[in-house]
Amino acid sequence: QVQLVESGGGLVQPGGSLRLSCVQSGSIFSFYAMDWYRQAPGKERELVAFITSDGTTNYLDSVKGRFTISRDKAKNTVYLQMNNLSPDDTAVYSCKVVTETGDYWGQGTQVTVSS
Repeated sequence: QVQLVESGGGLVQPGGSLRLSCVQSGSIFSFYAMDWYRQAPGKERELVAFITSDGTTNYLDSVKGRFTISRDKAKNTVYLQMNNLSPDDTAVYSCKVVTETGDYWGQGTQVTVSS
């Protein structure tokens, strides 16, 4: 059974940085992509970034130049490096893996940007 566990969230001041991790356990027959989503209170969930099996990445316009998604295949881990954070980045961040047999979600990690 595939499981995803996020970590790295917390409270940070505006302009600060955090690195989120998403560790995948369990075997995946075919991996297509790993996504990071976020959902702020009262708002729709939005796709923040994704990385495909061939390493292609893409980002939400509002985080381009500030966030970087990367993958460590040996550790079955995907990272989201977040720099120059603003209060608008406050949300629960969740990772999702897209596979041939379906999508799997983590439980999410809270990121709060506040002075």
